[in-house]
Amino acid sequence: MLQALTLGPLATNCYLVWEEGRGQALLVDAAGDSQEILRAARQRALQIQLIVNTHGHTDHVEAVAGLKQLTGASLAIHELDAPMLCDPMLSGLLRPPKLGCEAREGGAAMWCCSQDNASADRLLREGDRVGLGEGDLWLSVLHTPGHTPGSICLLGEGVLFSGDCLFAGGIGRVDLPGGDERAMLASLRRLAELDPRLLVYPGHGPPTTIAEELKGNPWLSDL
Repeated sequence: MLQALTLGPLATNCYLVWEEGRGQALLVDAAGDSQEILRAARQRALQIQLIVNTHGHTDHVEAVAGLKQLTGASLAIHELDAPMLCDPMLSGLLRPPKLGCEAREGGAAMWCCSQDNASADRLLREGDRVGLGEGDLWLSVLHTPGHTPGSICLLGEGVLFSGDCLFAGGIGRVDLPGGDERAMLASLRRLAELDPRLLVYPGHGPPTTIAEELKGNPWLSDL
């Protein structure tokens, strides 16, 4: 089962994922305020045990430190993006939190995001699996760089959490620090070869399917 939450100044999607009848949940990305995410979990009597970040940009990790403190959840992120968790120059936040949000090229300061340092409990690589330890809730890690060096997608049964790699009708930016257009195109080619019936849950915007993107997304249809 899944609940999407759209939080933070950039309307970033994060996803509570759990198996029916079990009280543990996995969180894909941690945007906005940790208390908002915690309230959503409590309304469903869920305990967040694992946070998996699709990449390290501030708008996706803003609530990580708070959630780890409040829930004791562990955090998993690709090894190449792990340094972003403790370095605002890498994550996009070019000034300390709560000192204003004046626009500055390439920085999350212009997005009014804030970030407290956090540490990863698990460093992910291509082919790893993440889950809650019991039951059938497991997601496979696809390393899909381009938006950031350590961007990942998470592939489950019938679903793909695409982070900021693939959106409905678009793709993530490649002009921010760590972005790589060639790497992004290679990642998109890989996604284009997945089951077209996959339901795609992106880091921003509405859900879609691989089939819909192959038809209507110029970045995939032109590959």
